[in-house]
Amino acid sequence: MSLLEVRNLRIEYPSRRGVMAAVKDLSFTIEKGEILGVVGESGAGKSTIGNAIIDLLSPPGRIARGDVFLNGQQISGLSPQEMRKVRGAHIGFIFQDPMTSLNPLFTVERQLVETIEANTELRGDAAVVRAIELMAAVGIPQPEIRIKQYPHQFSGGMRQRVVIAIALSGDPEFLIADEPTTALDVSIQDQILELIKTLCKERQVGCMLVTHDMGVVSNVTDRVAVMYRGDLMEIGPTADVLGNPQHPYTKSLIAAVPRSDVKLVRFPLVSYIEEAGESSTLDLKHHWLGQAQDQRSYDGALLRVENVSLRFVTKDSLFESRRQYVQANNDVSFEIHEGETFGLVGESGSGKSTIARVIAGLYPPNEGKIVFEGIDLTALKGESERRPLRRQMQMVFQNPYSSMNPRMKVADIIAEPIRFHKLAENERQIEQIVADLLDHVGLGRMAGFKYPHEFSGGQRQRISIARALATRPRLLICDEPTSALDVSVQAQILNLLKDLQDELKLTMLFISHDLPVIRQMCDRIGVMQKGALLEVAPTEQLFTAPSHEYSRKLISLMPEFKGMSRDGLQIAG
Repeated sequence: MSLLEVRNLRIEYPSRRGVMAAVKDLSFTIEKGEILGVVGESGAGKSTIGNAIIDLLSPPGRIARGDVFLNGQQISGLSPQEMRKVRGAHIGFIFQDPMTSLNPLFTVERQLVETIEANTELRGDAAVVRAIELMAAVGIPQPEIRIKQYPHQFSGGMRQRVVIAIALSGDPEFLIADEPTTALDVSIQDQILELIKTLCKERQVGCMLVTHDMGVVSNVTDRVAVMYRGDLMEIGPTADVLGNPQHPYTKSLIAAVPRSDVKLVRFPLVSYIEEAGESSTLDLKHHWLGQAQDQRSYDGALLRVENVSLRFVTKDSLFESRRQYVQANNDVSFEIHEGETFGLVGESGSGKSTIARVIAGLYPPNEGKIVFEGIDLTALKGESERRPLRRQMQMVFQNPYSSMNPRMKVADIIAEPIRFHKLAENERQIEQIVADLLDHVGLGRMAGFKYPHEFSGGQRQRISIARALATRPRLLICDEPTSALDVSVQAQILNLLKDLQDELKLTMLFISHDLPVIRQMCDRIGVMQKGALLEVAPTEQLFTAPSHEYSRKLISLMPEFKGMSRDGLQIAG
C-alpha cells in the first residue's frame, strides 16, 4: 500500500468563458520515505495538485473527478472539519509564497506555537522550546531573539525558513513542498534540502517536491514527474528521466536549464509548443522600448554606491543607549558602468535586497551616498527633484504576489508608471504599449484584462518585469527576478533582458541566489555576507578562482545538475 495515491484526478476552474482544466486525468503514487519531484512550466498545474490534495483549491476550483488516498484512507471529499484534522498532523505543507502564508499581525512565536499546540500534545513553555528548536533546525540565527519578531522583520529567505518550520512542527507523515527553496540562497538551500532528505529517510516521511529548480530535482528526488498544461508528460526514476528523457517536452525543458560550468551567449529556449503563443522576436531598434529618452552615454560609472551603511531598529526606546539595532548594510561600496550587469550574491539576510532598496530610494541610508550619473540621490529634496531620476531607475521586486495591487487589472498595473511619468500621448497609445509589453514577456495581450490572482507565481513575475520596463529605464534593479520562474520562462525572460541590454545599453543590478543564472547574466559579481561586501570580481574569475573563503563555500554548495548531454551550445568568449 502506497503512502499517497492519486487516481484519475481532474481539476477544473469554471468561469464565464468556459471551464478550464488545470489538471487532466492525473495518476501517481508516493511511497514512504520517497521524494517525488514535480516539474514543469509555470501554470502547468504543479501547485494545483498540492492544493487539491489538502483541499485548499482557490474558488471556483474544484475536483471534477478522481480520488486521493493517504495510507489507504480516502481524504478527497472529506468535510472541512475532518480535513483540518489531516492538515498539519498528517500532511505538512510548505507554501510557495512565505509573505502571504504568514500573518503580519502576529509574531513568529505565536504562529509557530499555535501550530505546534494544534497538532501535537505540547503546550505552553514546552511548545515554545519546540518552536525555537525548529527555527534553529531550519538555519535561523539567534532563534531565541528572532522568534519574538514579526514576519516583516525577516528577509524573504528567512520568512521561507519560518514557513518550513511551521510545516514540520506537527511531525507529518507526508510533506508537500511547493517551491520550498525559491527564496533561499545555496547555503540555506543545501541545509533545508538535507533536512527534508533526512526527514524522509529516517522517519519514512513521503514528500511531493514541487519545484522549477532542476538542480534540486537532480540531487534530492527519487523519482520525477514532468507536467505540461495539466498533463503528465513523463514519470520515472530521476536518473532515467533527466539522463535519458523520452518525451520531446522533457528534452527541451532539460536543455533550458542554466549551465553552471560555462557561460553561454544565449539561453536555450523550450521548443516544444503545442499551440501558438510564443513571444515574437524584438526588433529593438524600431521598437517603442528603443525610443527611450535620455539614452545618452555617460563617462564614468553610471551608478556609484559609496560607503553605504543602514541599520534597522529592532527594539525602540526613548533613550538611545537602550535601543537595539540590526546592521543591514555595513560600509558597502561598488560601482556599475553603463551597459554592465552587476550581480550581488550571498545568503539570505546578507543585505542584498536592502542595498537594492537604498539605491531605489525606498530606504534612506544612515551613512554614505548613492550617486547616479554624477548626481547624489541622497542629497535630493522633494519629489520634484527625485521624479526624473525615478523614471531612470526601476525595480523588479522579489515577491510578485505582494508587489501588485490585487484590485487592479494587469493592463492598469503596467500602464500606471506610463501615466505617472507621462510617457505616452494618449490612452490609445498606452493601450498599445501595454499590449506590446505583455506580448514580449510571453503572456499575450489578453492577459491585460485579468487580475493578478488569475496568474501563477511565474506569470505574475513576468507582469512585474513588464511593469518595470514600462518607463524605459536606464538602470534596472532586479531583485530575484527569476526566483518564481520555471526554466523555460526563465530562459525567455533572461534572453529578453540580454536583448534589451545589448540594444539599449540597459544597465542592471542583478540580485539572485541562483548561481548558474548569475554566471550567465553578469559581467561582475559582488559577494555579500552579514551586510558587508566581501569581494568584487569579474564573473569567470569569481567562479574559477574566488579569493574569499566565503565565496569558495558558496560556489562549492551550488547544486550540480546531472542531466542529459547539452553539447553544441554556443559558449561566450
